[in-house]
Amino acid sequence: MSTHDRSRIEDFLYFEADLLDQWRLPEWLALFTDDALYEVPCTDLPAGASPDENLFYIADDRFRLGERVKRLMKKTAHSEFPHSRTRRIVGNVRVRAREDGSLEIGSVFTTYRTKDGNTDLYFGSAVHVLQVHDDSYRIRSKRCLLDGDGLRPSGRLSILL
Repeated sequence: MSTHDRSRIEDFLYFEADLLDQWRLPEWLALFTDDALYEVPCTDLPAGASPDENLFYIADDRFRLGERVKRLMKKTAHSEFPHSRTRRIVGNVRVRAREDGSLEIGSVFTTYRTKDGNTDLYFGSAVHVLQVHDDSYRIRSKRCLLDGDGLRPSGRLSILL
């Protein structure tokens, strides 16, 4: 993996984080392939847990992710209207080529969320599987592993990580 490729991948992850921070969710959704998966396992599950056999906070295919985005963009989404203010920090990016030509990208993240006078901190690691698409990338899967003991003190996960 050349430095240029790593830089382009990091820029893609920063772009994704910026779209989420700006609540440009329809544009964020367009980064995903039609067969994409977006998963956030519960904090007590092992890293390789499957949503078919375990309870996940979020286990969306592309269709369900699209429905989630539509819902979060409506004023009737009371948990997120007005929208939370968020800031995401992405770091420790690691790149691994896969045999099928896609890229497995490991990273760590910190997401700060402020709403209703409270600031919550979500932190953990993410694994993206990216497909090369034209001069950029598309997300085939994204799995966010939260490192906290649970969702407390926030108690809810109404934002996308």
